[in-house]
Amino acid sequence: MTLPAAPMPLVEEETAPPPSSTAHRLLDLGLRAAGGIVSVSGGMLAAVLGLVLAPVRVDGRLIGVAVPVTIAAAIVLSWFAYATVGRKWALALPALPWFALTAVAAVRTAEGDLLLTGDNWVGLATIATGAMTFAVMAFRRILSPPQGGHQG
Repeated sequence: MTLPAAPMPLVEEETAPPPSSTAHRLLDLGLRAAGGIVSVSGGMLAAVLGLVLAPVRVDGRLIGVAVPVTIAAAIVLSWFAYATVGRKWALALPALPWFALTAVAAVRTAEGDLLLTGDNWVGLATIATGAMTFAVMAFRRILSPPQGGHQG
């Protein structure tokens, strides 16, 4: 009795010579830093977008478009931060500026200006869902085992 031969590739794959370790590490570090900067910028942009969309009304009624936009932005930014930086703590990069800008927008200035009011359901829902989404994404990432060479 004979065993079937293992399948062989028809075309041999060429292997590129490994890049120098210093250049490879510098490129990796640069890409991770760029991913971190984009994550922080995305967190700030998500907060501003949520603030702009919070007062949107249709026929005089608040429609709450800021809530799903905030949830989607938190999910995408959390994923992006971890994927680009490669560390679990990177989820804080978009979350911290989002929290900071949202907190500043929810405090009345000396002149009486207030960007995100707590007396309507959209303001409260935007704050609550954004905070919960960032927290859930961080909690899930903390509990997950390291994958694909990423370390916590």
